[in-house]
Amino acid sequence: MSEPSQCCICLDDFTRPASLPCGHRFCLGCIGDFWRVHGSCQCPLCKAFYPTRPQLETNHTLHFVSQTEEETVPLKSGEVLCDFCPAKHRAVKSCLECMASYCATHLEPHYQDEDLGRHLLLSVVKNMEDSVCKMHGKRLNRFCRSDRTCICAMCAQTDHRGHHIISINKEAAIKKVKLKWRKLKLQQGIQDRLSTIENTKPSADLCEEKLREAWAENTELIKQLEEEISELERRNSELESLLLIEDNLHFLQRFLHTST
Repeated sequence: MSEPSQCCICLDDFTRPASLPCGHRFCLGCIGDFWRVHGSCQCPLCKAFYPTRPQLETNHTLHFVSQTEEETVPLKSGEVLCDFCPAKHRAVKSCLECMASYCATHLEPHYQDEDLGRHLLLSVVKNMEDSVCKMHGKRLNRFCRSDRTCICAMCAQTDHRGHHIISINKEAAIKKVKLKWRKLKLQQGIQDRLSTIENTKPSADLCEEKLREAWAENTELIKQLEEEISELERRNSELESLLLIEDNLHFLQRFLHTST
């Protein structure tokens, strides 16, 4: 039978293909994550079991091609550089234990080494130090509504035990709905004041003397309304920048800082 052209774990074309001693091939990241999640080294296809993590045979020719392609692709907004790349390639994973981000090449030891293979790999995190509990060294993935702070799983079982605790994602979703409603109210407030200014302006049909008197009477009111509009626009701009933050943990941390 011909060898499959796709990885049977991700059901996509091979990315950095790696061969097991049994002969089956998978993406290096796919088989590494599969073993870490299941807690044992076993082939997903033939169920061959390995008591210790086997050395995976990788195609270094494809590695070189992939790396060359990475050099030609410019970084997009929000992407993170590898912490160990002299050429500064794009990071594909962040390690919660090592507190670092890795490109595909420098990530290989985390899939080949027995000890590194137990580390928790996350989607790329821009500010690693802000994503980890300073007390327990665990990922901040919960929100304590009682104390209005982001916490880890260990915090939930110790200092925050008995508090009202929900997931970071759920709290972020609640906050974003409230911010969108607040943004609509700000925009309505801006429109109301603009309409008031327009209605306050004296009619052009008045004689010159009456026109000057009308402007004099309304100058102070118009100035006050313009100042209020400026403040509302500033607050609206802050809300827009908050809502553009995609990472839910970063969003909540920024929201809490802005609120205080």
